[in-house]
Amino acid sequence: MNAPATSLRDGLIAAFGAYVIWGLMPLYLRLLTGVPAGDVLAHRIGWSLLVLAIVLAATGAWRRLPGIVADRRLLLLMLASAVAIGINWLVYTWAILAGHVLDTSLGYFINPLLNVLFGVALLGERLTRVQWAAVGLAALGVAVQTVALGKLPWVSLVLAVSFGLYGLIRKKAGIDGLSGLVIETLLLAPIAFLWLATRSHALTDLPGWQLVVLAASGIITATPLLLFGRAARILPLTTLGLIQYLSPTLVFLQAVFLFGEPLVPARLAAFACIWAGLALYTWSLRPVAPAAATR
Repeated sequence: MNAPATSLRDGLIAAFGAYVIWGLMPLYLRLLTGVPAGDVLAHRIGWSLLVLAIVLAATGAWRRLPGIVADRRLLLLMLASAVAIGINWLVYTWAILAGHVLDTSLGYFINPLLNVLFGVALLGERLTRVQWAAVGLAALGVAVQTVALGKLPWVSLVLAVSFGLYGLIRKKAGIDGLSGLVIETLLLAPIAFLWLATRSHALTDLPGWQLVVLAASGIITATPLLLFGRAARILPLTTLGLIQYLSPTLVFLQAVFLFGEPLVPARLAAFACIWAGLALYTWSLRPVAPAAATR
């Protein structure tokens, strides 16, 4: 097998690995039902820092960190991305533990189309009419959900916006995935440790098996992010963009068939609008064959 084919295979394995782990995250988090979302998030940050420290030591990648930290612009961007991903993790964790799994799925289906709007508003990108129609279908889906609930689907929108901003900031920063993740985790760690210090009495009341599950959060959090970073360096963005729908699809299936969340007609209509928008946008990205030359 030649090198490019091997590289492509490795990229696909890494991408599918990342999105399957993210897609199955509700199964892991539901093991922690009864533990406050803040406690779960603080453990995820703390144990992730330990895992990343081991990876840095094993790869020697720690040598890149001083140069990044010394760059004030990069450090500010990393602070902004840490805030964005911290909010995303907290809302996602709370939503899963509180039984709003479908809302999280909707948020990550909305996210790709929201990224398109960010590209237009902040990066000066231009859309075709078909792509604008796709964005319009996503907006219609949010409107349907809003009318049905009588309020904005805030969980879905916060997840979509926070992850969209996170991706945008990381694109602006332009640093490798591992270094960025380490710095973000370091910036979040003091808040996490302070939170756990004030909650130590509550954690002693947990059964031993839940403490083991919390300790595993470092591997479960860091692994898909590292896999995604590898996939993003190898695969074309269009390929990665198609694979990303795997994660919210798995979450959707768990919500309906495992957790028994009701899929009422209005909510199904909202999903249908989002799915149609995604299908239309994906279709708009297809390669167009050049017109045949005139004989």
